Amino acid sequence: MKSQRLKNIIGVCAILIATISAYTFKNQLISPSDNLMEIYHALGEDYPDHYIDNIDSSAIKRGYELVHIGKTKPPSGIISTSISKFYTCTSCHNMVKEDSELDVVDQDARLQFAMDNKIPYLQGSTFWGVVNRESWYNDDYVLKYGDLVRKAESSLKESIQLCAQVCSQGRYLEEWEMNSILSYLWTLQMKVSDLDLSENELAAINELVAHQKNDSAINLLKSKYLTKSPATFTEVPESKKEGYPYTGRPEFGKAIYELGCQHCHHPYGESDLVLDNSVYTFKWLKKNITKNSPKSIYEIIRKGTYSEVGHKEYMPHYTLEKMSHQQVEDLRAYIEMSVK
Repeated sequence: MKSQRLKNIIGVCAILIATISAYTFKNQLISPSDNLMEIYHALGEDYPDHYIDNIDSSAIKRGYELVHIGKTKPPSGIISTSISKFYTCTSCHNMVKEDSELDVVDQDARLQFAMDNKIPYLQGSTFWGVVNRESWYNDDYVLKYGDLVRKAESSLKESIQLCAQVCSQGRYLEEWEMNSILSYLWTLQMKVSDLDLSENELAAINELVAHQKNDSAINLLKSKYLTKSPATFTEVPESKKEGYPYTGRPEFGKAIYELGCQHCHHPYGESDLVLDNSVYTFKWLKKNITKNSPKSIYEIIRKGTYSEVGHKEYMPHYTLEKMSHQQVEDLRAYIEMSVK
């Protein structure tokens, strides 16, 4: 009898504990203002290697200056040397959201978003939400560059070092510089509100949490954005005279020229080549479009340029995800229209 009573008591306690647990989960709702990384950690995921705990405002300020200016004043008080003589992070990367939909690659939607919000249309992926990604230098970067990007593919720290030394033609970052940059990047992390969840979707996630189905809740949240930035290298058209098989849209080409090309090709910009709005410039561009020359927009966009001895500045190419074949034809149409 005593044994049976003990079993009954244990059974009642188990039910009570389960009820209290479910009640607690239901009352700890995931809210739109929550940071995604903190939610993942609360649901059982480890923090990533690039996580920074107890970030202070001075580190964020130094990180901001390193990213936007290329140098800052270190904790010792002596102004640091520039990471690169040629580029800053903002030469190729935005610091703000640049896609209206976070879970798909849609070049036209991205361009329209850039037009609506007056942000650059760049080769590199935005640093906004970069701490929430799980891989970097993906796909064809690995296929083409192999060991050069292997460590960077799975580490944000290594990808920052690679960008500082190789992409920016600069130097190795010191530990305090890396921590400062990461501190700043954590201010650009994604929140639940950035995912544009419907009320039903948010309720479904909270229901999963309430029933301790944490992995399912995490997977549902991660399905709402790309955890990697896909990269596909592509070729120039077989005939530059014919181009890609799309009809150009000059109005979009104008946006690409102003928000993309002119971001670097302006007086005192990263490039020595200034692309202004003069007829002379457009005539020069048009003349080179169909030539088998590195000056053709097809060659420049799809292959970029390479650094040389005495001239380390170069232009990174646009992957297919960052500029579609249609958009290259849009740019061509705008150039040709501007000569008439």
